[in-house]
Amino acid sequence: MPFAVSMKVIETANGIAALAASATPTGQAATPRTETVNSQATTAPADSPVAANGQLEVCGTKLCNEHGKPVQLRGMSTHGTQWYAQCLTDGSLDALARDWRADVLRVSTYVQEGGYETDPARFTDLADSLIREASERGLYVIVDWHMLSPGDPHLNLENARRFFTEIAHRNQGRNNILYEIANEPSGVSWPAIKGYAEQIIPVVRNIDADAPVLVGTRAWSSFGVSAGADEAEVVNNPVHASNIMYTFHFYAASHRDEYLAALSRAADRIPVFVTEFGTQNYAGEGADDFATSQRYLDLMAEKKIGWVNWNFSDDHRSGAVFTTGTCDSNGPWAGTASLKPAGVWVRDRVRTPDGFPAA
Repeated sequence: MPFAVSMKVIETANGIAALAASATPTGQAATPRTETVNSQATTAPADSPVAANGQLEVCGTKLCNEHGKPVQLRGMSTHGTQWYAQCLTDGSLDALARDWRADVLRVSTYVQEGGYETDPARFTDLADSLIREASERGLYVIVDWHMLSPGDPHLNLENARRFFTEIAHRNQGRNNILYEIANEPSGVSWPAIKGYAEQIIPVVRNIDADAPVLVGTRAWSSFGVSAGADEAEVVNNPVHASNIMYTFHFYAASHRDEYLAALSRAADRIPVFVTEFGTQNYAGEGADDFATSQRYLDLMAEKKIGWVNWNFSDDHRSGAVFTTGTCDSNGPWAGTASLKPAGVWVRDRVRTPDGFPAA
């Protein structure tokens, strides 16, 4: 079987970036269906999160629905679509929407590592296809520009302009899109990240004036904690834009009290969305720390912080929810028979009765 090398930036004990390479089966990528620019939004199923909550907007430190009521979205992130598009089928997305009762799908388009930069048209079409499939099921969609290495988002600025311009044009009229403009900035200052955001946000706003925009934070979206700082650098020097949120990522077996405290403090001052977390270590590997994970989930429930788990694939790592081989076998997708322990745990928490509030 052919393999692709997946490079994930991880943090070492002293905060220095390292690269962890792992062999990842490419599988058979799904063929995206292309479409022209949307002229109107897809009608969401009546019992879906989008039908219940409509266009989302940041209100104060919370994400609110069209009635001004704070909401907490819960859901899953895809793995890199260059490797695991075969995990994103009609059956698996049906299971995510109906069996898991998720609110949101994060569509992760890697920029490097065999992703967008190798074939912009293909990966734009693929992201757009997944946006449409999720929208037809009444899910919210986080469009994730998964820049990882290099960690300076400015190095992908022109590609980002091109990608977000095309995706926003194709999805004009939808009320279920959130744009995550820089996955995990690293090795770069907060003022530099802020400057990037203030260039890319208008690209989205000029086409979609209403969609919330999610801004990555320093040191792998840790509010700088992984580099010895804290949320104060964002709180005291926010991005000059409205209807935005700041992202925070954690991996519970590695990111404990200091990270949890930073998230709690930040959420009282600025709008926060946890667009990626795992119950394992910072590489998405190893034993699950469900106790620490539950502390995070309890805090996020209390403060209405939306969250997305990494990841909806059958990668061999413990952080991928499906057992290896599930995607190539096309399921089974619903229930727990094909899930790893982390998958069973997170599915149970995604599908709780208050997974999304009624309007």
